Amino acid sequence: MNRDNYIEIFTAAFNKLFVESSYHSPNWFWAFSVIPIVITYYILKNNNDQVDVKFSSSEGFQEDRLFKYLQHIPFVLVNLAIIAFIIALARPQDEKSWEQTKTQGIDMVLSIDISTSMNAPDFKPNRLEASKKIATNFILDRPNDRFGLVVFAGESFTQCPLTIDHNRIIELFKDIRTGILEDGTAIGSGLATSVQRLKDSDAKSKVIILLTDGENNAGSISPKTAAELASTFDIKVYTIGIGKSVYTIDRQTFFGTQKQQVKSNIDHEALNNIAEVTGGKYYRAESAETLKNIYEEIDRLEKTELASLKFYKKTDLHLPYLLIGIGLLLISKTLGLTIFKTIG
Repeated sequence: MNRDNYIEIFTAAFNKLFVESSYHSPNWFWAFSVIPIVITYYILKNNNDQVDVKFSSSEGFQEDRLFKYLQHIPFVLVNLAIIAFIIALARPQDEKSWEQTKTQGIDMVLSIDISTSMNAPDFKPNRLEASKKIATNFILDRPNDRFGLVVFAGESFTQCPLTIDHNRIIELFKDIRTGILEDGTAIGSGLATSVQRLKDSDAKSKVIILLTDGENNAGSISPKTAAELASTFDIKVYTIGIGKSVYTIDRQTFFGTQKQQVKSNIDHEALNNIAEVTGGKYYRAESAETLKNIYEEIDRLEKTELASLKFYKKTDLHLPYLLIGIGLLLISKTLGLTIFKTIG
C-alpha cells in the first residue's frame, strides 16, 4: 500500500468521524488539548527517571534495549483511550433523514362514448380501443390521482366510482365495449353522471375528460345544462371530439364489398361550449397520435401538487467509543502488570 492509499484511508476516516457525523456536545473536543500536556509530562518524567550505569559490554542487553522502546506501548494505549473517551463525551450522532410526501391529488372522471359509431376503423383497431389504450397510459402516469369511469351511449352508466386503485379501474376499462348500453349519444347524460361522481369530492381540483365522436341525440339532459351543473360544483371539463371528419368503411352490398365514405357528426359547438363554461378546453383528435398528445397536454395542465416534509432521526454513537476506551485502558493496565512490569 503506497502513501496515497494511506492518505485516502485517513481522509475517509476523518470525513466519517468529523464531517459526516454530527455531535451533541462538540465543546468536549477542547479536551484534546490535554493530550500534548500529558505527552510532554511523560517525556520529561521518563528522562528524569533514567540512571546512567556503566558496563564493560552491552552485548547481554540488546533485548532489554528493544523492551525499552516497547515499554511505551501502555502509555500510547492510554492516550488512545483518552481520545476515545473525549469522542464519546462529545456524543457523535448518526443523522438519518427521510421525506414524507403529502400528495394533493386531483379527482378525475373519464367519460367515454361507447355508441356503435366508436367502432369506426379510422383509428386502429377502432376508435374505442385506441381511446382505451391511451387513457390507460394516462391513468398509469398519474399515480397520486383518483379516477372514476363513466360510459355513455343512449344512456349513461358509472363503470367505476372514484378510486385510487388504478389496477381496478384499468381492469374495468377492459370490459368496456359497444352494445352494452342502448345506442345513441347522450352527451348531456354522460356529463351529468360524471358530475354526480365528483360533486361531493373534497379534492382541490376536480376534472372530467369527456370523449365522444358524435352529437347529442339522446338522454333527458342537454349538454348545456350539464355544463352549467359542472360549473356550479367547480368542475373543469376537457372535451375531446374523436374521429376523422370523413373516413372509409367496407359495406356489404348486392354487388359485394364496396368502399363507402362516412362523415363524422361531431358537435364541435356543443363540446366547445361545455369546455368554455367550465374553464376547460376542447380538443379535436383525428388520429391516435393526436389523441395521445391531447392527453399529454391535459397531464401538463392538471399537475398534481406535492408537498414534502423532511424529518431527521439522530442515533447516538458514543457507546462504541466508550467501550473502545475501556478496552484500551484494560489492555494498557494488563501489559503494565505483566510483560512490562519489570521495565522502568
